[in-house]
Amino acid sequence: MFRRVRDMVFGAVLGALLAGGVFSAVAFYDLDLFKSTPFNIQNLWLIKQARVIIETYHVNGSEEISEKELLYGAISGMVAALDDPYTRFVNPDELKEEEIEMQGEYGGLGIYISQRDGKTLVVSPIEDTPADRVGLKPMDQIVKIGDDVILGWGQKEVVNSLRGEPGTSVVIWIRREEVEDLLKFEIERENIRIETVKSELLPQKVGFVRITQFNQRTLSEFRRAIFDLIEEGAESYLIDLRNNPGGLLNSCVEIADLLLDNGVIVSTRGRFDRANEVIYARQGTITDLPIAVLINEGSASASEILAGALKDHERAIIVGKKSFGKGSVQTLFNLSDSSGIFVTIAKYYTPSGTVIDKVGLSPHVEVDGQPEKERDKDVQLRRAISELLGRKDGSEPGFSESR
Repeated sequence: MFRRVRDMVFGAVLGALLAGGVFSAVAFYDLDLFKSTPFNIQNLWLIKQARVIIETYHVNGSEEISEKELLYGAISGMVAALDDPYTRFVNPDELKEEEIEMQGEYGGLGIYISQRDGKTLVVSPIEDTPADRVGLKPMDQIVKIGDDVILGWGQKEVVNSLRGEPGTSVVIWIRREEVEDLLKFEIERENIRIETVKSELLPQKVGFVRITQFNQRTLSEFRRAIFDLIEEGAESYLIDLRNNPGGLLNSCVEIADLLLDNGVIVSTRGRFDRANEVIYARQGTITDLPIAVLINEGSASASEILAGALKDHERAIIVGKKSFGKGSVQTLFNLSDSSGIFVTIAKYYTPSGTVIDKVGLSPHVEVDGQPEKERDKDVQLRRAISELLGRKDGSEPGFSESR
């Protein structure tokens, strides 16, 4: 009983001392130092109180966690208060990993994820990676990793748990629509090397171009694929954006610029001048051949920008399923210690002014199905080809809404 009273008295005295410090410090508020702080002086002292309490009373003491970790935790909490899964803090090591991924190589499963309404969802598996080969699908909800239920985890924590050294394994549990029981997948990690563009000439002179994501190499790979297919005799193009989670905005805009002669590609709207932009197409170089575009639930972000621009300008017929609905723009702000914050600065709009965020892009022709390695079993691809051949014959089937 004495110890309990003693601790309560100590805590009260500590609180009083800290609170007294607040009033003492107010006298110095006019100093430039306090004018430059991110919070007012009372709130800074509140943070100080919290730190002193943690270091004094926590069972592990102050030796288990560094000041840098406390700082990063505070920044992460501040960012999380926005309740935006796409605005996030990354420490220096995590930022390096993301830069490596954008260059096209990392150790993991080959899976893109996003968070929505408190759920961690598969945006898409990357073609011919461990996640793809075991059968993960867009909109699968990750419920457990190993023995850990991930409810309440941030996206960063989920990604860190899924990545790892090639050759190691991880077990994930999936909730899938229209499947009653959780699905268990044990997946061996690999070194993921991303080829962003694959192409081939299909029968009836249809040039097939698959874009898996948009990174720094995608424009040059796409241009090379298109002109190679022209030399092989392609008379129309089928651009497959299914399970493409997006990537760099500039990359998809530059590809749209190749395919359009003029007009708006995309516009962005935010709270400050830099976030408000209208991007126009210049005279294109690949504008005379018919195009069809395949999308599905795993097509997100930059994929939706490209498909939306081609749809609104009636440059392409869109076939497949409604897209994921990630219609916001993130910019990386680097901090002084090589950490950074990805901030959602704007929402994007298609040329007709359509908002896609949390809604998705609807195709002209809705077709159920998923990408199949055997072309004759790919129902969506076969329908897209038939629509292309119809346009070549002089008609434009599919420009009425979904049917």
